[in-house]
Amino acid sequence: MGVYLLLVVGAATSLTDAAASCTAWPACGSGWELPATTDGWIAFGHRIVAFLVGIAVVATAVFAWRSETSRRVKAVITIATVLYPIQAGVGAAVATGSVPAYLSGVHLIVGITIFGTLLAGLAWWLEAETGDPNDRPENETLEPSEALPSPEEHTPHIPTDPIPRAKATINAYFRLMKPRLMWLLCLVAAAAMALAGGPGLTTYTVAATLIAGSLSIGASGTFNHVLERDIDRRMARTNDRPLATDLVPVRNAVAFGLFLTVISVGLFATINWLAAILGLTAIIFYSIVYTLILKPNTVQNTVIGGAAGALPALIGWAAVTGEIGLGGILLATLIFLWTPAHFYNLALAYKDDYERGGFPMMPVVRGETTTRRHIIWYLGATLIAAAVLAASSTLGWIYVVSGVVFGGIFLWMVVRLHYEQTESAAFRAFHASNAYLGVVLLAIVFEGLAF
Repeated sequence: MGVYLLLVVGAATSLTDAAASCTAWPACGSGWELPATTDGWIAFGHRIVAFLVGIAVVATAVFAWRSETSRRVKAVITIATVLYPIQAGVGAAVATGSVPAYLSGVHLIVGITIFGTLLAGLAWWLEAETGDPNDRPENETLEPSEALPSPEEHTPHIPTDPIPRAKATINAYFRLMKPRLMWLLCLVAAAAMALAGGPGLTTYTVAATLIAGSLSIGASGTFNHVLERDIDRRMARTNDRPLATDLVPVRNAVAFGLFLTVISVGLFATINWLAAILGLTAIIFYSIVYTLILKPNTVQNTVIGGAAGALPALIGWAAVTGEIGLGGILLATLIFLWTPAHFYNLALAYKDDYERGGFPMMPVVRGETTTRRHIIWYLGATLIAAAVLAASSTLGWIYVVSGVVFGGIFLWMVVRLHYEQTESAAFRAFHASNAYLGVVLLAIVFEGLAF
């Protein structure tokens, strides 16, 4: 995380021209003078932190070579140690301003490589320390482990008195819309709109996009409930859903989902047709591609299904600009990579439930050890995507600090998950992933609107 701090700060300060205030090396002025401006202190402080982190990298390499860890762990940490002074040299050359502009890109790429190699060493070391090589199931073909309840067995309680029944029905339709997903996905769209900015960022565009997006999520959730109603009855996590308990008739739920779809797409169309097309695509992808094709048939359902969560970033950007731009694509990439790091924790917590439902989730098909390793990989990819976003957009200190602090908390919870291997540890990592993304998106919204 020390290397990651340098990576993100370097990407962000390059946009604020902080380095231009201290163009000597190792200090400012003639090379040995203290900075005279705030930007100069930012650049100089970056170099001091780089020196301290470099000591930590060398200490890590010494620890690795003196321990009995695997060759691949020693190899990647050695690569990081060798690249680190090269990275410092490139940084010094960039700071003096006497090199081609493309060298700043080289500086970022080498930093990403150092971070990636250290993360790989962490992942492999944790797997060796805490993993079970015999964890992987023998058969990757999965069938539901329990038959559906018979009509005699499936007797959910439904209120009969008019007022309690009306309250239960209203609540049931609200639950069909999966409101827990709404706040985060709408925040993704809001962050994309804030990044896009410009004259297209009007009050109507923001309000219409968020309302239409909420209805789009509601339609997708409703169709998901309809298509999985039988399987939901097998799983403890979902057996109280409205269609699993027969509180809402299937016909009514379908009509409700279609109604939400029409209103959502129609409202998107008042902004522009690209937003409407992307909104309809999101509904179809989650309802049909993910629910019917990916989720029950492939262990990569969570990875590919991450596209559903990434689409709101493209929708938000398209709503403001009328096109799909680089900022929207980068934010969508961040969400796409975050999804497995986020959801695999929930899959670990509900492993038995997913096996009972016949879903080939990563822990069920590949084992818990592999799943924990993949969480580390995707978390690292998420953090790299966040750094690239910082380098390409007008994001500053709030984004940097929130990303590093909550990214560190997320990583720490994942490390604890490796050692504890409990349901509560999986839930802590799951909630940490939510906190990370929520805070980062709020930072993007704030900085995008304020600056």
